Amino acid sequence: MKISNETKVGALTAIAITLLILGFNFLKGRSVFKTGNFLYAKYSDAKGIMVSNPVYANGYQIGSVYDIENEDENLKNIIVTIKLKSYYNIPANSVASINGNPLGSPSIEIALGNDTKFLQSGDSLKTINNAGLLNDVKAALLPVTEQLKHTMHSLDTVLLNINTIFDPNTKNNLQQVIANLNKTTVSLTASSVSIQSMLDKQSGSIAQSMNNVNSFTKNLADNNDKITHTLDNLQTTTNNLSKTDIQGSVAELKKSVQTLNTILDKVNTNNGSLGLLMNDRSLYNNLTNTVRSANILIDDLKTHPKRYVNISVFGKKDKSTPLTAPLNDSANKK
Repeated sequence: MKISNETKVGALTAIAITLLILGFNFLKGRSVFKTGNFLYAKYSDAKGIMVSNPVYANGYQIGSVYDIENEDENLKNIIVTIKLKSYYNIPANSVASINGNPLGSPSIEIALGNDTKFLQSGDSLKTINNAGLLNDVKAALLPVTEQLKHTMHSLDTVLLNINTIFDPNTKNNLQQVIANLNKTTVSLTASSVSIQSMLDKQSGSIAQSMNNVNSFTKNLADNNDKITHTLDNLQTTTNNLSKTDIQGSVAELKKSVQTLNTILDKVNTNNGSLGLLMNDRSLYNNLTNTVRSANILIDDLKTHPKRYVNISVFGKKDKSTPLTAPLNDSANKK
């Protein structure tokens, strides 16, 4: 039976298409006949995972994504089929998560558990939705963004207040303040020049004062022995004073003062001769009359001595009138 050329071309075309499909699936890690070890993972967010993306466990690639399909029309759950290269002892409590890579394709990372029971082909892995690198960065930057917004709002409020405060009058006042600051700066400059002249080693006032201080201290050093001797004498004097019975002396002085007060009290009264003499007027008058009579008697004795002494051989007795008042010289002596 002779086969026509059209039949040959159609058969070759079918074989080529079949080989193309098989080769494409082989490059994607899929085979026409579903053989091998498969695990399933369910995610609410596939994060761009695609068929043939790698699957890792402890950093080692143990398989790849074989298929991705949605569980229902609402796309709430995405079922990812994982084909393992070989059979691996994966604990039943292991967790699979999708790691997004902004510079490459995402991958699935299986965190191995510690269960003694292992997953078999066709079992489902526990899953967890990682935030991913971008989401982590976004979560870290979100508080900063909110803080920046708050800061910008505060800055806007501050600028508004500054614009409100800095009216033309305030600006003029600020200009005057700046002008006054310039004047103050000039004054400070002049003051610094004056201070510099004072600090001059040759003719400055401070240098002269220091020289005077040095001279004074030198004099103190030269007279150190004299000062020490003077201080020793002062210490000796204070020691002698401290040993003196000052309290006893004060007590004796108080006693003497009390005795003197007693005597003065008696003098002020009419008790005793001195008190009578000081306070009795009649005694004073009597003493005055006695002194006057004594003066008259003495003057009369001087004037008429023959009246009192009669020792004359040829003379005669003086019969003149006696004195009744003292002479002027006696009276002046009174």
